[in-house]
Amino acid sequence: MLRPISSMLVLLALGIVIVAPTAGCGSKKRTLTVAQQIDKARKLPAAEARAAGLAKIASTRADSKDKKGAEETLGEALAEVPEDGQPLICVPLLLQIADTYIGIGQKTTARKAVEMAAKMASTVEDPKGRAAMLSQVGVVLGSRETGLGDSRGAKKLLDEAAKLATEDVSERFRADALVPVATGYADAGLASDAATMVVTLEELADGLTDLRPKAEAFAAAAAVRAALGEKEAAAALLEKAGAAAKKISDFPANRVYALVAVAKALVANGDRKAALSLLTDAEKSAAKVPDAELQKAAMQTVRVFMAKLQKK
Repeated sequence: MLRPISSMLVLLALGIVIVAPTAGCGSKKRTLTVAQQIDKARKLPAAEARAAGLAKIASTRADSKDKKGAEETLGEALAEVPEDGQPLICVPLLLQIADTYIGIGQKTTARKAVEMAAKMASTVEDPKGRAAMLSQVGVVLGSRETGLGDSRGAKKLLDEAAKLATEDVSERFRADALVPVATGYADAGLASDAATMVVTLEELADGLTDLRPKAEAFAAAAAVRAALGEKEAAAALLEKAGAAAKKISDFPANRVYALVAVAKALVANGDRKAALSLLTDAEKSAAKVPDAELQKAAMQTVRVFMAKLQKK
């Protein structure tokens, strides 16, 4: 299922963990029952935290084929999301809720969550951030495979995001702002719009001197080309993306995330072997990140993606 921003990242941002085992001194670890997990989530102090906790439980219940239980918990989670909450937290949370609703076949209620996310995304003041969030909502709204299949609604949001990125974002950050828009068009099945946008993205990437955004822009363009079935064009862009990423030497974390972006695009173009090779390189770079917390986050990003690829 589509995960614009992982549920675990939302939970970590809120500083909560819902399903951790409990244990006393010398006792065996005990996992909380679903009812206990729900009760624990309901007692969290912030509405966003309660909603995130309940959404996580609902997703787990859906994965366990407990459709009725998932639907009940999702309804409770959706009701907890504050209309005036922080978009950075609430938009991905609403999309997570919508994603789980879609997974259990409840698209009508999923649309309600998506509409709430779109309304909240439109309140973000920073043009770059607003464009990114509108793009995320557009993907869930438009994707026929993992979303609601509403290409008209998705196009409206993505067009707004494209306008923001091209007109209101400074030239220095424009390519970065267009990355989620271009991939959004492709993920929503809007091939013509994606093809137009990717040309602009490629031109901007060529002009960038900062290596991480250059690598990420080329990687995003390659992923879009791959989605359009243009494997040779994607491969050429991946060469440029990989070259830029490997040149990064000043900040190890930048090198890690640039390599991960290229690896994801390689997977999109059907080359898992090359992607795994890049991730091995990224893992070595992650070990060199000086800050302990940043190193942990970088390492987790690499290893989670690597494990996902190795399972296939």
